[in-house]
Amino acid sequence: MIPASFEYVAPTSVEEALAALAEHGDDAKILAGGQSLLPVLRMRLNAPEWVIDLGRIESMRGVRDGDDHLAIGAMTTHDVVAHDPLVAEHALLLTKAVTQVADPQIRHRGTFGGALAHADPAGDLGACVLALGASFVVQGAGGTRVVPADEFFVGLFETAISEDEILVEVRLPKRPGWGAHYDKFVRVAHQWPIVAVGATVRMDGDTIGEARIGLTNMGSTPVRANAVEDALAGQPATEDAVRAAAELIGDGSVPVEPPSDLNGDADYRLHLATVLTRRAVLAAAGRNGTQA
Repeated sequence: MIPASFEYVAPTSVEEALAALAEHGDDAKILAGGQSLLPVLRMRLNAPEWVIDLGRIESMRGVRDGDDHLAIGAMTTHDVVAHDPLVAEHALLLTKAVTQVADPQIRHRGTFGGALAHADPAGDLGACVLALGASFVVQGAGGTRVVPADEFFVGLFETAISEDEILVEVRLPKRPGWGAHYDKFVRVAHQWPIVAVGATVRMDGDTIGEARIGLTNMGSTPVRANAVEDALAGQPATEDAVRAAAELIGDGSVPVEPPSDLNGDADYRLHLATVLTRRAVLAAAGRNGTQA
């Protein structure tokens, strides 16, 4: 289908974009990489009068070293994130996950911030930035504020970004030396994950010093598996110890609400999450012959 007609503006600064957003309000939509918005427009599920394209705002692109954190511009493409050496060194889990986003064509067009602002619970990145302890820099007419990851995702396709704000940057604490793995279960290649698990682990010899785990498509928002993390701390990175901790996902210790659909019911997803958590943690710890 062909989208309904709309006016188009491509500002070159965040301030210009915010001014356009303030002027057109509910009649406007923000365009980042377009991989979510354009299909919606083509199917006429949404018909804004104005589209504000952020693609010309160079200040929102790239990865930079912020001393104790990495800063990733919201308009940075998935492909750039996937191949950035700073991300691989300090946030390996993100590298592991972003390389599994859709296909190369979409990774070259889709944007890191756009995907996170879209807040699809089946998206590959939300659970990983949650596990990594990211913070989100949003800017509006009243200035800039920083939202921690555990407050950013507030509901299905809903974030803490207000209607008059734009996500401009994502900050990630540096975690050099941590192993990581993203285990994604799909029926066909490039599909949204039925369930996926992102795990990053700091080892103290043969013992798990600290683990951070995010679950994809196990609720209306990404889920942090805090109970599993607590159970893993100080444990040997053995099959039995990791399996026992992963079982906490299925006994109610982790606040999951897995959906039921044609890809599987809630109980099936609970089982998958338990299995994938065990695999991801062991791989991140360098066990099971899987390269972390």
